[in-house]
Amino acid sequence: MKKTLGPVSLTALGIGAVIGSGIFTVVGTAIAGEKFDTTSILRAPVLDYLIHHSALAGRPGAGPALAISLVLVAIVCGLTGLCYAELASMIPIAGSAYTYTYATLGELVAWIIGWDLILEYAGSNMAVSVGFAAHMVDLLDWFGFHPALRWISPAFLPGGLQDLQGHDLYPPGWHFGFDWPAFLVVMLLTVVLVRGIRESARTNNIMVLLKLAAILLFIFAGAHFIKPTLYHPYSPNGWSGVLTGGSIIFFTYIGFDSVSTAAEECRCPQKDVPIGIIATLVICTILYIGVATILTGLVPWQSMVDDAAPVVNALKKLSLEPGGHSLHWVRLAVLLGAMMGMISSILVFQLGQSRVWFAMSRDRLLPAVFGKVHSRFRTPAVATWVAGIVVGVPAGLLDIGTLTDLSNIGTLFAFALVSIGVIILRYREPERKRRFRVPFGPVIPVLSVAFCVLLMMGLPIITWMRFFVWLGIGLLIYFFYSRKRSEFYIPKV
Repeated sequence: MKKTLGPVSLTALGIGAVIGSGIFTVVGTAIAGEKFDTTSILRAPVLDYLIHHSALAGRPGAGPALAISLVLVAIVCGLTGLCYAELASMIPIAGSAYTYTYATLGELVAWIIGWDLILEYAGSNMAVSVGFAAHMVDLLDWFGFHPALRWISPAFLPGGLQDLQGHDLYPPGWHFGFDWPAFLVVMLLTVVLVRGIRESARTNNIMVLLKLAAILLFIFAGAHFIKPTLYHPYSPNGWSGVLTGGSIIFFTYIGFDSVSTAAEECRCPQKDVPIGIIATLVICTILYIGVATILTGLVPWQSMVDDAAPVVNALKKLSLEPGGHSLHWVRLAVLLGAMMGMISSILVFQLGQSRVWFAMSRDRLLPAVFGKVHSRFRTPAVATWVAGIVVGVPAGLLDIGTLTDLSNIGTLFAFALVSIGVIILRYREPERKRRFRVPFGPVIPVLSVAFCVLLMMGLPIITWMRFFVWLGIGLLIYFFYSRKRSEFYIPKV
């Protein structure tokens, strides 16, 4: 590859990847937490249960202290990004964690990460789709259209559903309904991906500018309506809420590793990659802290339970108050910017998910049908359609908190494995050429693993159980199907 990227280009690339739709969608559930009508051990965060040995009626929210959670997550991403950069510099091809581990740590670890990446991509897109649907409902509301709630809300609502005045519309739990906007946006973009799409740098830059404009517009417009009393108490659930909030808001940073994967195209990777990663995380964290600080100063933090569109809903509530009429058009502008960002995010992650399936099929770890290329459009059509259905149906059924939990635990697990891979390869292949090398020996990879595990401990026990079930299914598929069909399989004589 051409060595053309410098620190400025890397930072621009990183901001484009990190400034996604997550800040418009999951910030609400990270601030308010998740509330159920009954207490259960399964709903308690793992670390919280280990310390207090008590059941909870959901996971605690960070409240206004989400700003601290964002700083914690940025540190974790910085450590892990450096580990990604070292692996990327060792593999002379572009690719994801699946590609790196296949080439360095072997097939079984690569399978685990590939299977985990499917969960990460699927969970994140389900959550973004639910967020897109909530913003679509807000857009229809802005124009005066009010569809029946049962067909624009997930079937599962842990905290129930309330109107703007706080009146209960649906009780907590399951109800008869389906989030059709979330399902349809995935299906429409699946059709686009099957037919083939080429994203130019100019289109990507426009999308990034729209997302940045929406964030900055909300920060500057909302700053005039802050109510300081809403910041008290600042950390209503203590460090338990801060950690759990970090475990959820981690979703907003998914994609930052694109900086590290560009190590092969840097003029001076030893210097430029750390600068690009740190600059990206500093800029994005400042913007995210701005959103969290303004949002918790506009509306009570408890009011954002199960809210998949907290930013625009806060603007809606304020626009109905005396003196808030000026926010009517601000709300529309933020809505449109956020929706464009979500479409871009869903498109990219659906593209990435289908390509992981395609790559695993090409390596004979999944059935050959997933590697089949459409005769006319020259795209992996089967993998793309299956990925669309796998994402679209759950997006219509589940709430954003549940989906975000699954995406985060999958991503954190993949990050931990990548960091462990760096440590192993330092001892197994110390002479292997590395254009970028993580400084301070094994200290940073070890810290990366420790912090990833810490954030995973902030997720509910039920999320861990679902994750282990997913991994168990993956291992069964590997040992009873994939392993015997792999190109490296040597049958016993």
